[in-house]
Amino acid sequence: MLNMKILVINGPNLNLLGLREPDVYGMATYDDLTSYIQKTANELDISVKIVQTNHEGDIVDHIQQAFGRFDAIILNPAAYTHTSIAILDALKAVPVPAVEVHLSDIYEREAFRHVSYPSAACVKSIVGKGFLGYGEALAFLKEYVSNIK
Repeated sequence: MLNMKILVINGPNLNLLGLREPDVYGMATYDDLTSYIQKTANELDISVKIVQTNHEGDIVDHIQQAFGRFDAIILNPAAYTHTSIAILDALKAVPVPAVEVHLSDIYEREAFRHVSYPSAACVKSIVGKGFLGYGEALAFLKEYVSNIK
């Protein structure tokens, strides 16, 4: 049985789910999201560590620290998706496969959100599926990592 460890990194303002733009993100809270991720990971026999930060440098630190400790990363860089070359560079520097996840479909929102720097270093991007996108990312990474090991 695969003893896989995945780091889930959530970026700025995701801690405000349920309050922040409910017409875009719904009424579910960040606690609801982390419960969903943990439940889904348990069902897939995956160990997850979930972190959330509003700071770009912390995201970079988490990515760098994943090397040798985690088999894969799920990353929702939130607003940093559209601005952070530092996060892209960290993903490129660390040989840990990553999947980018966004709750909303960034390609159906404002034009400035159509650019995703981190996607250039991710093995897959999942957008617009809400919480289910995290479940899809977990299942995808379980298969992906088992095929490269």
